[in-house]
Amino acid sequence: MTETFEPQPPAVVLDPEREANLRTVGIISYVLHAIVAIGALLPGVQASIVLLVVAVIVDLVKRDDAAGSWQASHFSWRLRSVLWCGILYVVTIPLWFLFVIPGWIAWCGISIWFLYRIVRGWLAMNDRRPMPT
Repeated sequence: MTETFEPQPPAVVLDPEREANLRTVGIISYVLHAIVAIGALLPGVQASIVLLVVAVIVDLVKRDDAAGSWQASHFSWRLRSVLWCGILYVVTIPLWFLFVIPGWIAWCGISIWFLYRIVRGWLAMNDRRPMPT
């Protein structure tokens, strides 16, 4: 049985200026998330956590401006991505203390998954499509 995602039409249609502003915020947030995701895959580039915090704060502050529009799903998508990655990183911390290589493999897998979600969301936003919720 296959299911396809049929996006619902947005409940709220934003004026062009507001939509452009939210789209700019979305691009900036996706860029910051992408830098963090790529940095997580490169050894010694963990200073990018500050960028992640900035991106999350921007998403939390601006998501109410997009309420009801197709862009609201992108704010939720990015926040859920960060939340799930954070949970997965915490759950796999014991692997680092017990076995370094499995910990490294797990964190690389999580980082690749995070990068996938950011790229997928960014491409959908460029096509003006909502993300599944």
